[in-house]
Amino acid sequence: MRLGLVVYDGLERTSGGYRYDRRLVAGLRERGHEVVVVALPKGGYGTNVLDNVSREVAADLTGLDVDVLLQDELCHPSLVRHNRRRDDATPIVSIVHHLRCREPRAAWRNALVRAIERRYLDTVDAFVYNSETTRETVETLVGPTTGVVAPPGGDHVDPGVTRARIRARAHEPGPLRIVFVGTLVERKGLHTLLRGLAARPADEWTLTVVGDPTIDPRYARRIDRLIDALGVEESVTVAGRVSDSALSSTLREGHLLAVPSGYEGFGIVYLEGMGFGMPALASTAGGASEVVDDGETGVLVPPGEPRAVAEAVGSLAADRERLTEMGVAARDAYDAHPTWSDTVDRVASFTTRLREAAGPSP
Repeated sequence: MRLGLVVYDGLERTSGGYRYDRRLVAGLRERGHEVVVVALPKGGYGTNVLDNVSREVAADLTGLDVDVLLQDELCHPSLVRHNRRRDDATPIVSIVHHLRCREPRAAWRNALVRAIERRYLDTVDAFVYNSETTRETVETLVGPTTGVVAPPGGDHVDPGVTRARIRARAHEPGPLRIVFVGTLVERKGLHTLLRGLAARPADEWTLTVVGDPTIDPRYARRIDRLIDALGVEESVTVAGRVSDSALSSTLREGHLLAVPSGYEGFGIVYLEGMGFGMPALASTAGGASEVVDDGETGVLVPPGEPRAVAEAVGSLAADRERLTEMGVAARDAYDAHPTWSDTVDRVASFTTRLREAAGPSP
């Protein structure tokens, strides 16, 4: 089968959504399918809306000869008109990581995004969802859909951490070693994490921040200023973007993965941290609860609540036996979770059925 995939800027970005798309493409190709990637240039939201009248984008899309066209839903502002103008029977499948209109921002902006997003969702034939929560948010906008839930796999890297090591690590003397992993954008909640940690004694914790600071340089500078203003610079290491091996080393030595996002459709990073026996401090907003069992494999906190972050960190720092139990439970949950191979198999079977239902190409 020949498939197309529409994404912004190719597949090399480091966010969870791009990792999902990248693993999906690699897995489909390993199974003998041909995948053609169409990389649209990512600009501001308004700039990408103008792609709907772009002859270059139209040429890229109409020139595709594929059996099924996959589209990362992130590209929705660029595709509404082009999808409506397609005159063939090729099924269009949107890969939805989370709806942009569910992100925290001014109400009037989200109302505008919601209107555009709803129009886009109405133009596609079927969906690949990364979580049940994401499916529910889409169907709240457009009603029942044809789709498959194919959650991300956690086996991005080999954790190489035994349960004995998880137990021993939790009881090592010294501060609670906390790791934040995520692109440095406001939605990921690093500012909330820092304010919460600053409310705890300085000798109780350390924080390592791993994430790309180039996506939103203004927010990255805001974080630098906040670290200085809170007086926590001696406890915080901003590592920036690192290799997979360096990230694995950091997670292998950490106690707690903390990413209190404003919204996550799923949260691949929580699952990956759990593979290293790290409980996750995650947000109640979105689909993180499908990954993190509150009180068992991590702690769910309301978005934008530094006090809740401080309470969770203080509790785990003071009770290392609870930290141990949660770390082992996190690893157990990781081992029971579907792999990336399972994810690709679900999507491959689903798109094959769509292609067969569509009949022969004209």
